[in-house]
Amino acid sequence: MLNPLVLGATMTPTILGIAGVLFVVILIFFAIFARYISLWIQCLMTGAGISFMQLVLMTIRKVNPTVIVRAKITAVQAGLTDVYPITTRDLESHYLAGGNVPNVIRSLVAAHRANIDLDWQTAQAIDLAGRDVLEAVRTSVYPKVIDCPDPRKGSGTLDAVAADGILLRSRARVTVRTNIRQLIGGATEETIIARVGQGIVQAIGKTPSYKMVLENPEMISQTVLNQGLEAQTAFEIVSIDIADIDVGENIGARLSADQAEADMRVAQARAEQQRADFTAREQEMIAHVQKNRAEVVLAEAQVPMAVAEAFRTQALGLVDYYELKNVQADTQMRSAIAGTGVAGK
Repeated sequence: MLNPLVLGATMTPTILGIAGVLFVVILIFFAIFARYISLWIQCLMTGAGISFMQLVLMTIRKVNPTVIVRAKITAVQAGLTDVYPITTRDLESHYLAGGNVPNVIRSLVAAHRANIDLDWQTAQAIDLAGRDVLEAVRTSVYPKVIDCPDPRKGSGTLDAVAADGILLRSRARVTVRTNIRQLIGGATEETIIARVGQGIVQAIGKTPSYKMVLENPEMISQTVLNQGLEAQTAFEIVSIDIADIDVGENIGARLSADQAEADMRVAQARAEQQRADFTAREQEMIAHVQKNRAEVVLAEAQVPMAVAEAFRTQALGLVDYYELKNVQADTQMRSAIAGTGVAGK
């Protein structure tokens, strides 16, 4: 039979070990309870519908329970859950996808208050696309003004030339509101600025006189506004206002002067070419004259040889030869008297 003292001595370490394990478990339980009790009470008091175990599982899934709880409470208190089927799992999924859950919930609250048609799926898609959905909702409610051109980039004016050649420097202010339905994949402010600038330059270029632009600048605004420049963009253009117009230089006169100078240079070049052609032609004619003179001299050199040959063959007599010389001398004398030849040639 075991001695009670020995048995008690043997069971003491086992009991102490079990007690230690229970103490550690109790400490872990109280630590977890202390960490999530505040969030769980908030969920319980506001009707967010998030259980204590769900809060613990959020941490295990690498989800920040504070962010999810506050977002769910905001949605419940604002009445979003009565309009959109937003569950705790949806919030966690968007958080794990890298989305900004509080920003999406705030944007839905703002859209719900302003009667803007924006649902949970669209809002989270806009957020995941990298757009600030809350700022988009605010811009839908309160349109913002965009300077055209952007003073932070390049020149501060839009330079356009009217049909009469006068340069006009203008600045415009474009009032836009966000188009929620086209926010995903829609072009940004840079596209609006570029299109409005192009439209203003084109409208001024079609105006017959710069005076018409100065007298009626809203004509330019209306023309540009009717071109549907907001197509495929994330904005809807509310108005285009010409803020300032300054008269620049006379581009048409300068271009005409430059064209006249260019035409003069072309004419001078053509005249020089013709002069060179005529000079070359003159030298060519001189060469032809020299060639013909040489042929004449060569032909004249054949005359004495022909005469000698005639004497040898007795085709020409001495009396005939002297008569021929007399005729030639008489002809040269008459030419000299008439001034058409040289005497004694």
